[in-house]
Amino acid sequence: MSLPRPALDRTAVVTGASSGIGAAIARVLASRGHGVTLVARRADKLDELAQEIRARGVRAEVLAADLSDRTARAELLGRIADLGLIPDILINNAGLSTLGPVAESDPDSEMNMIEVDVVAVADLCTRFLPGMVERRRGALLNVASTAAFQPLPGQAGYGACKAFVLSYTQSLTGELRGTGVTATALCPGPVHTGFGEAAGFAKDDAEKALPSIMWVSAETVAKTAVDDMAKGRMVSIPGPANRIGSIFAQITPRTLLVPMLTRIHPGLKNGASS
Repeated sequence: MSLPRPALDRTAVVTGASSGIGAAIARVLASRGHGVTLVARRADKLDELAQEIRARGVRAEVLAADLSDRTARAELLGRIADLGLIPDILINNAGLSTLGPVAESDPDSEMNMIEVDVVAVADLCTRFLPGMVERRRGALLNVASTAAFQPLPGQAGYGACKAFVLSYTQSLTGELRGTGVTATALCPGPVHTGFGEAAGFAKDDAEKALPSIMWVSAETVAKTAVDDMAKGRMVSIPGPANRIGSIFAQITPRTLLVPMLTRIHPGLKNGASS
């Protein structure tokens, strides 16, 4: 297996590319010669990254879009085609989380999370994959999380969203066999990207809840993800500690795992809520 080769009329579409893992993946793809189409809500942040990538002599496009908006998602493929570009690679990275017990949550925030983390992933896959299959080349990366392997009291909705992304992507690998298109689920553990702070985590609380050995940089996550895409791997888990942890989470009885996770999750301390 390998990624589709770069070409002037081909692009790798990266959602949630304004910071963190998305920006890091865009940089790795650009370093391998792939033109990128950067998608996120804030065009100003995307412009900064696009200028950096263009300085390397690689094509970079900016498309501001709110992926919680179904009309914006429906228009995305056409906007890329209008640029004269063929999307050979799709990175579904955009995502967010709420924090705290569901009984204290804001319904609008919970539904917005599900719209971005689940519905947008399925929506863009159904729109972009037909063209890839028809061309018999393409690569898909859906960003899940090690949370996909376990229940997550304190972030119940987020954990369930990522479980969907993992299962969905694994199923796609079966459906795409023999088409020339690959699908990979990226399952990072904790990463210093500002994602947790946006969800409502205090940085110190997150670091206390998760051992330092599990933390991986966004750059390491991105390199691992692109390497595993190139190898056609179904699941990519950056960092040996997280790979071991994912196995532990899957084999531990839920009657033991759920109480343990409930005790240590920062979202269930000090009355934190989403």
